[in-house]
Amino acid sequence: MQKIIVLDFGGQYAHLIANRVRRLGVFTEIHSPAAPIEELQGASGIIYSGGPSSVYDENAPEYNPEIINIPVPKLGICYGHQLLASQKGGTVKAGKVKEYGIAMLKVAEQSHPLLKDIPAESQMWMSHGDVVENLPSGYRIIASTKDCPTAAVALDSEKIYGIQFHPEVTHSKFGMKLLDNFINICGCKREWDMKSYLPLISNKIRNEVKNRKVFLLVSGGVDSTVAFVLLNRVLGADKVLGLHIDNGMMRLGESSQIMEFLKAEGMNNLRVVDASEEFLSDLKGITAPEQKRKLIGARFIKVKDEEMQKLNLDPNEWMMAQGTIYPDTIESGGTKNADLIKTHHNRVKEVMDLMAAGMLLEPLADLYKDEVRMLGEELGIPKELVWRHPFPGPGLGVRMLCSDGNGTYASNSDIAGLDKYLSDNGISGVALPIKSVGVQGDGRTYAQPFLLKSANVTWKDCEKFSTEITNHFKEINRAVWQIGAVSDDMPKPIAQYAVRENFDKLRTFDNICTKFIQENNLYQSIWQMPVVLVPLTVGNKPCVVMRPVNSNEAMTANFATIDPALLQKLWSELKNAGAGALWYDITHKPPGTIEWE
Repeated sequence: MQKIIVLDFGGQYAHLIANRVRRLGVFTEIHSPAAPIEELQGASGIIYSGGPSSVYDENAPEYNPEIINIPVPKLGICYGHQLLASQKGGTVKAGKVKEYGIAMLKVAEQSHPLLKDIPAESQMWMSHGDVVENLPSGYRIIASTKDCPTAAVALDSEKIYGIQFHPEVTHSKFGMKLLDNFINICGCKREWDMKSYLPLISNKIRNEVKNRKVFLLVSGGVDSTVAFVLLNRVLGADKVLGLHIDNGMMRLGESSQIMEFLKAEGMNNLRVVDASEEFLSDLKGITAPEQKRKLIGARFIKVKDEEMQKLNLDPNEWMMAQGTIYPDTIESGGTKNADLIKTHHNRVKEVMDLMAAGMLLEPLADLYKDEVRMLGEELGIPKELVWRHPFPGPGLGVRMLCSDGNGTYASNSDIAGLDKYLSDNGISGVALPIKSVGVQGDGRTYAQPFLLKSANVTWKDCEKFSTEITNHFKEINRAVWQIGAVSDDMPKPIAQYAVRENFDKLRTFDNICTKFIQENNLYQSIWQMPVVLVPLTVGNKPCVVMRPVNSNEAMTANFATIDPALLQKLWSELKNAGAGALWYDITHKPPGTIEWE
Protein backbone atom coordinates (compact mmCIF):
# COMPACT_ATOMS: atom_id res chain seq x y z
CA MET A 1 0.00 0.00 0.00
CA GLN A 2 1.36 3.43 -0.97
CA LYS A 3 1.91 5.91 1.83
CA ILE A 4 2.73 9.51 2.58
CA ILE A 5 4.91 10.31 5.58
CA VAL A 6 4.35 13.28 7.88
CA LEU A 7 7.39 14.55 9.78
CA ASP A 8 6.20 15.74 13.20
CA PHE A 9 7.94 18.95 14.28
CA GLY A 10 5.64 19.25 17.30
CA GLY A 11 2.81 21.16 15.67
CA GLN A 12 -0.65 20.78 17.16
CA TYR A 13 -1.79 19.82 13.66
CA ALA A 14 0.84 17.22 12.75
CA HIS A 15 -1.56 14.32 13.18
CA LEU A 16 -4.40 16.33 11.74
CA ILE A 17 -2.43 16.47 8.49
CA ALA A 18 -2.19 12.68 8.56
CA ASN A 19 -5.89 12.45 9.34
CA ARG A 20 -6.76 14.63 6.36
CA VAL A 21 -4.57 12.65 3.96
CA ARG A 22 -6.13 9.39 5.20
CA ARG A 23 -9.58 10.84 4.57
CA LEU A 24 -8.46 11.45 1.00
CA GLY A 25 -7.78 7.72 0.72
CA VAL A 26 -4.02 7.45 1.24
CA PHE A 27 -2.34 5.63 4.13
CA THR A 28 -0.24 7.98 6.27
CA GLU A 29 2.47 7.45 8.88
CA ILE A 30 3.91 9.89 11.43
CA HIS A 31 7.69 9.88 11.87
CA SER A 32 10.29 11.86 13.77
CA PRO A 33 12.10 14.47 11.66
CA ALA A 34 15.33 12.94 13.00
CA ALA A 35 14.46 9.52 11.57
CA PRO A 36 17.16 7.70 9.56
CA ILE A 37 16.61 7.51 5.81
CA GLU A 38 15.97 3.75 6.01
CA GLU A 39 12.92 4.32 8.21
CA LEU A 40 11.27 6.45 5.54
CA GLN A 41 11.76 4.05 2.66
CA GLY A 42 8.67 3.36 0.58
CA ALA A 43 7.18 6.83 0.95
CA SER A 44 5.52 8.33 -2.12
CA GLY A 45 5.70 11.82 -0.60
CA ILE A 46 6.79 13.63 2.56
CA ILE A 47 4.98 16.42 4.42
CA TYR A 48 6.89 18.60 6.88
CA SER A 49 4.49 19.68 9.64
CA GLY A 50 4.28 22.95 11.52
CA GLY A 51 5.73 23.37 15.00
CA PRO A 52 6.07 25.78 17.94
CA SER A 53 9.78 26.53 17.40
CA SER A 54 11.69 28.89 15.12
CA VAL A 55 14.13 27.38 12.63
CA TYR A 56 16.84 29.75 13.86
CA ASP A 57 16.45 28.79 17.54
CA GLU A 58 19.18 26.84 19.29
CA ASN A 59 16.54 24.44 20.62
CA ALA A 60 14.86 23.87 17.25
CA PRO A 61 13.70 20.25 16.76
CA GLU A 62 16.36 17.74 15.76
CA TYR A 63 16.22 17.09 12.02
CA ASN A 64 17.99 14.69 9.66
CA PRO A 65 19.19 16.97 6.82
CA GLU A 66 19.52 13.99 4.46
CA ILE A 67 15.74 13.62 4.27
CA ILE A 68 15.58 16.45 1.78
CA ASN A 69 17.54 14.29 -0.67
CA ILE A 70 14.93 11.49 -0.77
CA PRO A 71 13.67 11.75 -4.38
CA VAL A 72 9.94 12.17 -3.66
CA PRO A 73 7.70 15.29 -3.63
CA LYS A 74 7.82 17.32 -0.41
CA LEU A 75 5.35 19.78 1.07
CA GLY A 76 6.39 22.06 3.94
CA ILE A 77 3.62 23.55 6.08
CA CYS A 78 4.33 26.62 8.26
CA TYR A 79 7.49 25.62 10.23
CA GLY A 80 8.11 22.88 7.64
CA HIS A 81 7.97 25.47 4.84
CA GLN A 82 10.45 27.67 6.69
CA LEU A 83 12.80 24.73 7.36
CA LEU A 84 12.86 23.62 3.70
CA ALA A 85 13.54 27.17 2.54
CA SER A 86 16.23 27.64 5.17
CA GLN A 87 17.90 24.35 4.24
CA LYS A 88 17.95 25.42 0.60
CA GLY A 89 19.67 28.72 1.43
CA GLY A 90 16.75 31.06 2.18
CA THR A 91 16.40 33.27 5.26
CA VAL A 92 13.70 33.11 7.93
CA LYS A 93 12.96 35.99 10.29
CA ALA A 94 10.32 37.08 12.77
CA GLY A 95 7.49 38.69 10.82
CA LYS A 96 6.42 42.27 11.34
CA VAL A 97 2.86 41.01 11.70
CA LYS A 98 2.01 37.76 13.48
CA GLU A 99 -0.95 36.08 11.77
CA TYR A 100 -3.35 33.97 13.85
CA GLY A 101 -6.62 33.41 12.07
CA ILE A 102 -8.27 33.76 8.70
CA ALA A 103 -6.32 35.33 5.84
CA MET A 104 -7.20 35.69 2.17
CA LEU A 105 -4.87 33.76 -0.11
CA LYS A 106 -4.24 35.32 -3.52
CA VAL A 107 -3.11 32.77 -6.08
CA ALA A 108 -0.52 34.03 -8.56
CA GLU A 109 -0.32 30.80 -10.61
CA GLN A 110 -3.67 29.06 -10.88
CA SER A 111 -2.22 26.59 -13.39
CA HIS A 112 0.33 25.30 -10.88
CA PRO A 113 -0.27 21.61 -9.99
CA LEU A 114 -0.34 22.38 -6.25
CA LEU A 115 -3.03 25.05 -6.68
CA LYS A 116 -5.16 23.38 -9.35
CA ASP A 117 -8.89 24.24 -9.03
CA ILE A 118 -8.25 26.68 -6.15
CA PRO A 119 -9.86 30.12 -6.80
CA ALA A 120 -7.80 33.23 -7.41
CA GLU A 121 -8.72 34.35 -3.90
CA SER A 122 -9.82 32.09 -1.02
CA GLN A 123 -9.86 31.85 2.76
CA MET A 124 -6.94 30.09 4.46
CA TRP A 125 -5.88 29.77 8.11
CA MET A 126 -2.66 31.34 9.36
CA SER A 127 -0.93 30.59 12.67
CA HIS A 128 2.64 31.89 12.61
CA GLY A 129 5.05 34.58 13.75
CA ASP A 130 8.04 33.88 11.46
CA VAL A 131 8.19 34.32 7.68
CA VAL A 132 10.51 33.31 4.85
CA GLU A 133 12.01 36.69 3.98
CA ASN A 134 14.45 35.71 1.20
CA LEU A 135 13.73 32.75 -1.06
CA PRO A 136 16.42 30.27 -2.14
CA SER A 137 17.62 30.15 -5.74
CA GLY A 138 15.10 28.47 -8.06
CA TYR A 139 12.10 29.10 -5.79
CA ARG A 140 9.20 31.17 -6.99
CA ILE A 141 6.11 32.62 -5.32
CA ILE A 142 2.84 31.01 -6.41
CA ALA A 143 0.50 32.62 -3.82
CA SER A 144 0.55 35.34 -1.16
CA THR A 145 -1.57 37.06 1.51
CA LYS A 146 -1.74 40.70 2.55
CA ASP A 147 0.86 40.24 5.31
CA CYS A 148 2.81 37.27 3.90
CA PRO A 149 4.27 37.60 0.37
CA THR A 150 5.68 34.05 0.51
CA ALA A 151 2.45 32.27 1.50
CA ALA A 152 3.01 29.56 -1.14
CA VAL A 153 6.27 28.85 -3.00
CA ALA A 154 7.58 26.17 -5.33
CA LEU A 155 10.89 24.63 -6.39
CA ASP A 156 9.44 22.67 -9.30
CA SER A 157 12.72 21.13 -10.42
CA GLU A 158 12.81 19.10 -7.17
CA LYS A 159 9.03 19.00 -6.50
CA ILE A 160 9.53 20.90 -3.24
CA TYR A 161 6.64 23.12 -2.15
CA GLY A 162 6.15 25.37 0.86
CA ILE A 163 3.03 26.99 2.28
CA GLN A 164 2.82 29.35 5.25
CA PHE A 165 -0.85 28.60 5.96
CA HIS A 166 -2.49 25.44 7.33
CA PRO A 167 -4.50 23.57 4.66
CA GLU A 168 -5.37 20.80 7.11
CA VAL A 169 -7.65 22.92 9.33
CA THR A 170 -11.33 23.33 8.53
CA HIS A 171 -11.00 27.13 8.37
CA SER A 172 -8.93 26.77 5.16
CA LYS A 173 -11.72 26.62 2.61
CA PHE A 174 -9.75 24.90 -0.15
CA GLY A 175 -7.16 23.25 2.08
CA MET A 176 -8.35 19.74 1.32
CA LYS A 177 -8.13 20.48 -2.38
CA LEU A 178 -4.50 21.56 -1.96
CA LEU A 179 -3.68 18.33 -0.10
CA ASP A 180 -5.55 16.39 -2.78
CA ASN A 181 -3.38 18.10 -5.40
CA PHE A 182 -0.22 17.15 -3.50
CA ILE A 183 -1.38 13.52 -3.37
CA ASN A 184 -1.80 13.64 -7.14
CA ILE A 185 1.70 15.09 -7.52
CA CYS A 186 2.93 12.11 -5.47
CA GLY A 187 1.09 9.71 -7.81
CA CYS A 188 -0.75 7.91 -4.98
CA LYS A 189 -3.71 5.58 -5.40
CA ARG A 190 -6.72 6.03 -3.06
CA GLU A 191 -6.93 2.72 -1.19
CA TRP A 192 -7.24 3.55 2.56
CA ASP A 193 -10.50 3.68 4.59
CA MET A 194 -11.87 2.73 8.02
CA LYS A 195 -13.19 -0.57 6.67
CA SER A 196 -9.62 -1.60 5.94
CA TYR A 197 -8.48 -0.31 9.36
CA LEU A 198 -10.77 -2.53 11.45
CA PRO A 199 -8.99 -5.83 10.67
CA LEU A 200 -5.61 -4.14 11.21
CA ILE A 201 -6.50 -2.79 14.65
CA SER A 202 -8.17 -6.12 15.56
CA ASN A 203 -4.93 -7.98 14.83
CA LYS A 204 -2.94 -5.38 16.74
CA ILE A 205 -5.17 -5.79 19.81
CA ARG A 206 -4.81 -9.60 19.75
CA ASN A 207 -1.01 -9.32 19.38
CA GLU A 208 -0.71 -6.87 22.28
CA VAL A 209 -3.06 -8.66 24.66
CA LYS A 210 -1.96 -12.24 23.87
CA ASN A 211 -3.12 -14.46 26.75
CA ARG A 212 -3.97 -11.64 29.12
CA LYS A 213 -7.32 -10.02 29.91
CA VAL A 214 -8.30 -6.37 29.67
CA PHE A 215 -9.66 -4.03 32.33
CA LEU A 216 -11.16 -0.95 30.67
CA LEU A 217 -12.09 2.34 32.31
CA VAL A 218 -15.40 3.35 30.70
CA SER A 219 -16.19 7.03 31.18
CA GLY A 220 -19.37 6.78 29.16
CA GLY A 221 -18.12 9.06 26.40
CA VAL A 222 -17.97 8.09 22.73
CA ASP A 223 -14.29 7.07 22.79
CA SER A 224 -14.39 4.69 25.76
CA THR A 225 -17.70 3.23 24.60
CA VAL A 226 -16.34 2.47 21.12
CA ALA A 227 -13.22 1.01 22.74
CA PHE A 228 -15.37 -1.16 25.05
CA VAL A 229 -17.47 -2.52 22.16
CA LEU A 230 -14.35 -3.06 20.03
CA LEU A 231 -12.57 -5.04 22.76
CA ASN A 232 -15.67 -7.14 23.43
CA ARG A 233 -15.93 -7.96 19.71
CA VAL A 234 -12.23 -8.75 19.24
CA LEU A 235 -11.45 -10.54 22.53
CA GLY A 236 -14.83 -11.75 23.78
CA ALA A 237 -16.74 -10.64 26.89
CA ASP A 238 -14.99 -13.23 29.08
CA LYS A 239 -11.64 -11.46 28.52
CA VAL A 240 -12.90 -7.90 29.04
CA LEU A 241 -14.16 -6.13 32.16
CA GLY A 242 -15.39 -2.55 32.08
CA LEU A 243 -15.35 -0.21 35.06
CA HIS A 244 -17.28 3.03 35.20
CA ILE A 245 -16.18 5.31 38.04
CA ASP A 246 -18.56 8.00 39.28
CA ASN A 247 -16.14 10.74 40.26
CA GLY A 248 -18.73 13.20 41.52
CA MET A 249 -18.15 15.35 38.45
CA MET A 250 -20.57 13.65 36.08
CA ARG A 251 -23.50 15.37 34.40
CA LEU A 252 -26.99 15.04 35.86
CA GLY A 253 -28.01 11.35 35.87
CA GLU A 254 -24.94 10.42 33.79
CA SER A 255 -23.79 7.25 35.55
CA SER A 256 -27.21 5.58 35.65
CA GLN A 257 -27.79 6.42 31.98
CA ILE A 258 -24.45 4.87 31.01
CA MET A 259 -25.23 1.64 32.82
CA GLU A 260 -28.73 1.37 31.36
CA PHE A 261 -27.62 2.08 27.81
CA LEU A 262 -24.73 -0.37 27.72
CA LYS A 263 -26.81 -3.09 29.36
CA ALA A 264 -29.45 -2.54 26.69
CA GLU A 265 -26.70 -3.12 24.13
CA GLY A 266 -25.85 -6.46 25.74
CA MET A 267 -22.74 -5.30 27.60
CA ASN A 268 -23.17 -7.05 30.96
CA ASN A 269 -19.44 -7.03 31.81
CA LEU A 270 -19.52 -3.47 33.18
CA ARG A 271 -19.21 -2.50 36.87
CA VAL A 272 -20.07 0.91 38.33
CA VAL A 273 -18.45 2.28 41.48
CA ASP A 274 -19.18 5.54 43.29
CA ALA A 275 -15.85 7.10 44.30
CA SER A 276 -17.06 10.70 44.37
CA GLU A 277 -16.06 11.32 47.99
CA GLU A 278 -12.46 10.26 47.30
CA PHE A 279 -12.16 12.47 44.20
CA LEU A 280 -13.66 15.52 45.87
CA SER A 281 -11.43 15.01 48.91
CA ASP A 282 -8.36 15.02 46.62
CA LEU A 283 -9.48 18.29 45.03
CA LYS A 284 -10.17 20.13 48.29
CA GLY A 285 -8.64 23.61 48.08
CA ILE A 286 -6.99 22.96 44.69
CA THR A 287 -7.25 25.72 42.06
CA ALA A 288 -4.47 25.06 39.50
CA PRO A 289 -5.93 23.34 36.37
CA GLU A 290 -2.89 21.13 35.78
CA GLN A 291 -2.86 19.96 39.40
CA LYS A 292 -6.58 19.19 39.24
CA ARG A 293 -6.14 17.07 36.10
CA LYS A 294 -3.23 15.15 37.57
CA LEU A 295 -5.04 14.46 40.84
CA ILE A 296 -8.13 13.25 38.97
CA GLY A 297 -6.03 10.98 36.74
CA ALA A 298 -4.13 9.54 39.69
CA ARG A 299 -7.33 8.82 41.62
CA PHE A 300 -8.80 6.95 38.64
CA ILE A 301 -5.83 4.57 38.79
CA LYS A 302 -6.12 4.14 42.58
CA VAL A 303 -9.81 3.28 42.33
CA LYS A 304 -9.08 0.88 39.45
CA ASP A 305 -6.43 -0.89 41.56
CA GLU A 306 -8.78 -1.11 44.55
CA GLU A 307 -11.53 -2.65 42.41
CA MET A 308 -9.08 -5.17 40.95
CA GLN A 309 -8.10 -6.18 44.50
CA LYS A 310 -11.74 -6.58 45.52
CA LEU A 311 -12.26 -8.90 42.54
CA ASN A 312 -9.01 -10.79 43.26
CA LEU A 313 -7.71 -9.98 39.77
CA ASP A 314 -4.00 -10.65 39.24
CA PRO A 315 -2.50 -7.38 37.86
CA ASN A 316 0.05 -9.43 35.92
CA GLU A 317 -2.76 -11.16 34.03
CA TRP A 318 -4.78 -8.03 33.34
CA MET A 319 -3.85 -5.09 31.14
CA MET A 320 -5.45 -1.72 31.71
CA ALA A 321 -7.18 -0.18 28.68
CA GLN A 322 -8.61 3.26 28.04
CA GLY A 323 -10.24 5.07 25.14
CA THR A 324 -7.41 7.54 24.56
CA ILE A 325 -7.51 9.26 21.15
CA TYR A 326 -4.73 11.24 19.55
CA PRO A 327 -5.75 14.78 20.60
CA ASP A 328 -5.34 13.58 24.23
CA THR A 329 -1.69 12.76 23.59
CA ILE A 330 -0.71 15.64 21.31
CA GLU A 331 -2.21 18.25 23.69
CA SER A 332 -0.36 16.61 26.58
CA GLY A 333 2.97 17.09 24.80
CA GLY A 334 2.87 13.43 23.83
CA THR A 335 5.18 13.71 20.85
CA LYS A 336 8.84 14.61 21.20
CA ASN A 337 8.57 18.16 19.84
CA ALA A 338 5.03 19.03 20.94
CA ASP A 339 4.31 21.91 23.30
CA LEU A 340 2.17 21.11 26.36
CA ILE A 341 -1.36 22.47 26.04
CA LYS A 342 -2.79 20.57 29.00
CA THR A 343 -2.22 17.24 30.72
CA HIS A 344 -5.13 14.91 30.07
CA HIS A 345 -6.26 12.67 32.93
CA ASN A 346 -5.20 9.63 30.85
CA ARG A 347 -1.65 10.97 30.47
CA VAL A 348 -0.65 11.37 34.10
CA LYS A 349 2.47 9.68 35.54
CA GLU A 350 0.64 6.60 36.82
CA VAL A 351 -0.74 5.89 33.34
CA MET A 352 2.63 6.49 31.71
CA ASP A 353 4.22 4.02 34.14
CA LEU A 354 1.75 1.35 33.00
CA MET A 355 2.57 2.18 29.39
CA ALA A 356 6.30 1.81 30.05
CA ALA A 357 5.66 -1.59 31.65
CA GLY A 358 3.69 -2.80 28.63
CA MET A 359 0.50 -3.07 30.69
CA LEU A 360 -1.54 -0.38 28.91
CA LEU A 361 -3.76 -0.93 25.88
CA GLU A 362 -5.04 2.06 23.88
CA PRO A 363 -6.77 0.72 20.77
CA LEU A 364 -7.90 4.17 19.56
CA ALA A 365 -4.71 6.12 20.27
CA ASP A 366 -3.93 6.78 16.60
CA LEU A 367 -7.43 7.99 15.73
CA TYR A 368 -9.26 11.27 15.78
CA LYS A 369 -12.84 11.75 16.92
CA ASP A 370 -14.25 11.56 13.39
CA GLU A 371 -12.40 8.29 12.79
CA VAL A 372 -13.61 6.88 16.13
CA ARG A 373 -17.18 7.63 15.08
CA MET A 374 -16.59 5.95 11.70
CA LEU A 375 -15.12 2.93 13.48
CA GLY A 376 -18.14 2.84 15.79
CA GLU A 377 -20.47 2.78 12.82
CA GLU A 378 -18.36 0.04 11.23
CA LEU A 379 -18.84 -1.95 14.45
CA GLY A 380 -22.57 -1.47 14.18
CA ILE A 381 -22.97 0.74 17.26
CA PRO A 382 -26.28 2.68 17.10
CA LYS A 383 -26.00 6.14 15.56
CA GLU A 384 -27.45 7.93 18.59
CA LEU A 385 -24.63 6.51 20.72
CA VAL A 386 -21.81 7.09 18.24
CA TRP A 387 -22.82 10.71 17.60
CA ARG A 388 -23.26 11.84 21.20
CA HIS A 389 -21.39 14.99 22.16
CA PRO A 390 -17.84 14.37 23.44
CA PHE A 391 -17.47 14.57 27.23
CA PRO A 392 -14.08 14.73 28.97
CA GLY A 393 -12.96 11.92 31.28
CA PRO A 394 -12.55 14.28 34.27
CA GLY A 395 -16.13 15.34 33.59
CA LEU A 396 -17.23 18.69 34.97
CA GLY A 397 -13.92 18.87 36.83
CA VAL A 398 -12.42 20.74 33.86
CA ARG A 399 -15.54 22.85 33.34
CA MET A 400 -15.46 24.48 36.76
CA LEU A 401 -12.70 27.06 36.95
CA CYS A 402 -11.38 27.22 40.49
CA SER A 403 -9.82 30.23 42.15
CA ASP A 404 -8.99 31.66 45.56
CA GLY A 405 -10.37 34.98 44.27
CA ASN A 406 -7.09 36.85 44.78
CA GLY A 407 -5.39 36.76 41.36
CA THR A 408 -3.78 39.75 39.63
CA TYR A 409 -5.18 40.50 36.18
CA ALA A 410 -4.89 43.17 33.50
CA SER A 411 -7.72 45.68 33.17
CA ASN A 412 -8.63 47.41 29.91
CA SER A 413 -6.37 50.34 30.74
CA ASP A 414 -3.43 47.98 31.36
CA ILE A 415 -3.70 46.51 27.83
CA ALA A 416 -2.08 48.97 25.42
CA GLY A 417 -4.42 50.01 22.64
CA LEU A 418 -7.49 48.04 23.80
CA ASP A 419 -9.64 51.03 24.80
CA LYS A 420 -8.83 52.72 21.49
CA TYR A 421 -9.74 49.56 19.56
CA LEU A 422 -13.11 49.39 21.34
CA SER A 423 -13.78 53.08 20.70
CA ASP A 424 -12.76 52.87 17.02
CA ASN A 425 -15.14 49.94 16.50
CA GLY A 426 -18.01 51.36 18.54
CA ILE A 427 -18.20 48.40 20.92
CA SER A 428 -17.97 47.93 24.67
CA GLY A 429 -16.41 45.19 26.73
CA VAL A 430 -13.91 44.27 29.43
CA ALA A 431 -10.96 41.93 29.96
CA LEU A 432 -12.27 39.44 32.51
CA PRO A 433 -10.26 38.90 35.74
CA ILE A 434 -9.77 35.14 35.14
CA LYS A 435 -7.62 33.05 32.80
CA SER A 436 -8.28 30.17 30.43
CA VAL A 437 -6.17 27.87 28.27
CA GLY A 438 -5.63 28.60 24.59
CA VAL A 439 -3.33 27.62 21.75
CA GLN A 440 -1.58 29.92 19.29
CA GLY A 441 1.26 29.16 16.91
CA ASP A 442 1.41 25.53 18.13
CA GLY A 443 2.10 26.68 21.68
CA ARG A 444 0.13 26.92 24.91
CA THR A 445 -1.34 30.21 26.12
CA TYR A 446 -2.84 31.01 29.50
CA ALA A 447 -4.48 34.39 29.27
CA GLN A 448 -7.60 36.40 30.01
CA PRO A 449 -10.89 36.13 28.15
CA PHE A 450 -12.50 39.30 26.80
CA LEU A 451 -16.20 39.98 27.44
CA LEU A 452 -17.99 41.69 24.53
CA LYS A 453 -20.95 43.49 26.10
CA SER A 454 -22.45 45.19 23.03
CA ALA A 455 -25.95 43.90 22.31
CA ASN A 456 -26.40 45.09 18.74
CA VAL A 457 -23.81 42.89 17.00
CA THR A 458 -24.16 40.02 14.53
CA TRP A 459 -22.41 36.64 14.58
CA LYS A 460 -20.18 37.95 11.78
CA ASP A 461 -19.27 40.91 13.99
CA CYS A 462 -18.54 38.53 16.86
CA GLU A 463 -16.14 36.51 14.71
CA LYS A 464 -14.41 39.67 13.47
CA PHE A 465 -13.95 41.20 16.92
CA SER A 466 -12.91 37.91 18.53
CA THR A 467 -10.28 37.25 15.85
CA GLU A 468 -8.89 40.79 15.90
CA ILE A 469 -8.78 41.10 19.69
CA THR A 470 -7.05 37.74 20.23
CA ASN A 471 -4.59 38.50 17.40
CA HIS A 472 -3.61 41.99 18.53
CA PHE A 473 -3.62 41.79 22.33
CA LYS A 474 -1.36 39.13 23.84
CA GLU A 475 -3.07 39.44 27.22
CA ILE A 476 -6.25 37.97 25.65
CA ASN A 477 -6.70 34.51 24.09
CA ARG A 478 -10.48 34.11 24.10
CA ALA A 479 -13.64 36.20 23.67
CA VAL A 480 -17.19 35.75 24.94
CA TRP A 481 -20.39 37.64 24.09
CA GLN A 482 -22.86 38.60 26.80
CA ILE A 483 -26.31 37.12 26.13
CA GLY A 484 -27.75 38.43 29.37
CA ALA A 485 -26.87 39.63 32.87
CA VAL A 486 -28.85 40.57 35.96
CA SER A 487 -27.02 43.92 36.15
CA ASP A 488 -24.42 46.06 34.38
CA ASP A 489 -21.97 45.63 37.27
CA MET A 490 -18.39 44.63 36.52
CA PRO A 491 -17.99 40.84 37.02
CA LYS A 492 -16.55 40.29 40.49
CA PRO A 493 -13.87 37.61 41.22
CA ILE A 494 -14.79 35.12 43.93
CA ALA A 495 -13.24 32.08 45.61
CA GLN A 496 -14.55 28.93 43.94
CA TYR A 497 -13.46 25.37 44.68
CA ALA A 498 -14.23 21.85 43.45
CA VAL A 499 -16.84 20.94 46.04
CA ARG A 500 -20.10 19.04 45.62
CA GLU A 501 -22.28 22.14 46.10
CA ASN A 502 -20.58 23.89 43.18
CA PHE A 503 -20.75 20.79 40.98
CA ASP A 504 -24.47 20.49 41.74
CA LYS A 505 -24.86 24.10 40.65
CA LEU A 506 -22.95 23.44 37.42
CA ARG A 507 -24.91 20.22 36.84
CA THR A 508 -28.13 22.23 36.96
CA PHE A 509 -26.89 24.85 34.48
CA ASP A 510 -25.40 22.18 32.20
CA ASN A 511 -28.66 20.23 32.17
CA ILE A 512 -30.67 23.33 31.26
CA CYS A 513 -28.31 24.12 28.37
CA THR A 514 -28.26 20.52 27.10
CA LYS A 515 -32.05 20.24 27.17
CA PHE A 516 -32.25 23.58 25.38
CA ILE A 517 -30.27 22.40 22.35
CA GLN A 518 -32.10 19.06 22.33
CA GLU A 519 -35.56 20.63 22.46
CA ASN A 520 -34.66 23.13 19.73
CA ASN A 521 -33.28 20.41 17.40
CA LEU A 522 -29.73 21.77 17.68
CA TYR A 523 -28.03 18.77 19.29
CA GLN A 524 -27.03 17.09 16.01
CA SER A 525 -25.93 20.32 14.33
CA ILE A 526 -23.60 21.24 17.23
CA TRP A 527 -20.55 19.02 17.69
CA GLN A 528 -19.97 19.75 21.37
CA MET A 529 -21.16 22.27 23.94
CA PRO A 530 -19.20 22.54 27.18
CA VAL A 531 -20.92 24.59 29.88
CA VAL A 532 -18.45 26.35 32.15
CA LEU A 533 -18.85 27.80 35.64
CA VAL A 534 -16.31 30.61 36.09
CA PRO A 535 -15.19 32.11 39.45
CA LEU A 536 -17.01 35.39 38.80
CA THR A 537 -20.36 36.80 39.88
CA VAL A 538 -22.67 39.51 38.60
CA GLY A 539 -25.14 40.76 41.17
CA ASN A 540 -23.64 38.18 43.57
CA LYS A 541 -24.84 35.38 41.28
CA PRO A 542 -22.69 32.90 39.28
CA CYS A 543 -21.62 33.50 35.68
CA VAL A 544 -22.15 30.72 33.13
CA VAL A 545 -20.29 30.28 29.82
CA MET A 546 -21.71 28.18 26.98
CA ARG A 547 -19.19 26.96 24.42
CA PRO A 548 -21.00 25.45 21.38
CA VAL A 549 -18.54 24.40 18.68
CA ASN A 550 -18.44 22.56 15.38
CA SER A 551 -15.50 20.29 14.60
CA ASN A 552 -14.59 16.93 13.11
CA GLU A 553 -11.52 15.87 15.05
CA ALA A 554 -11.17 18.26 18.05
CA MET A 555 -7.86 19.71 16.88
CA THR A 556 -9.60 22.71 15.29
CA ALA A 557 -13.09 24.08 15.83
CA ASN A 558 -15.42 26.93 14.88
CA PHE A 559 -17.80 28.40 17.42
CA ALA A 560 -21.34 27.41 16.45
CA THR A 561 -24.13 29.99 16.08
CA ILE A 562 -27.63 29.88 17.57
CA ASP A 563 -30.60 32.17 16.92
CA PRO A 564 -30.20 35.08 19.41
CA ALA A 565 -33.97 35.04 20.07
CA LEU A 566 -33.67 31.43 21.28
CA LEU A 567 -30.69 32.37 23.42
CA GLN A 568 -32.78 34.97 25.23
CA LYS A 569 -35.20 32.19 26.20
CA LEU A 570 -32.27 30.12 27.47
CA TRP A 571 -31.00 33.09 29.46
CA SER A 572 -34.43 33.47 31.04
CA GLU A 573 -34.32 29.82 32.19
CA LEU A 574 -30.79 30.14 33.57
CA LYS A 575 -31.63 33.37 35.37
CA ASN A 576 -34.61 31.66 37.01
CA ALA A 577 -32.19 28.88 38.09
CA GLY A 578 -29.94 31.42 39.83
CA ALA A 579 -27.40 32.51 37.17
CA GLY A 580 -26.07 36.06 37.21
CA ALA A 581 -24.91 36.16 33.58
CA LEU A 582 -24.83 34.01 30.44
CA TRP A 583 -21.81 34.41 28.17
CA TYR A 584 -21.39 32.80 24.75
CA ASP A 585 -17.85 31.78 23.72
CA ILE A 586 -17.17 33.29 20.27
CA THR A 587 -13.61 31.98 19.88
CA HIS A 588 -12.46 29.56 17.20
CA LYS A 589 -9.82 26.91 17.96
CA PRO A 590 -7.17 28.20 17.62
CA PRO A 591 -6.73 30.50 19.51
CA GLY A 592 -9.08 29.12 22.17
CA THR A 593 -9.12 25.45 23.15
CA ILE A 594 -12.55 23.78 23.22
CA GLU A 595 -12.46 23.34 26.99
CA TRP A 596 -11.49 26.26 29.22
CA GLU A 597 -8.98 24.25 31.29
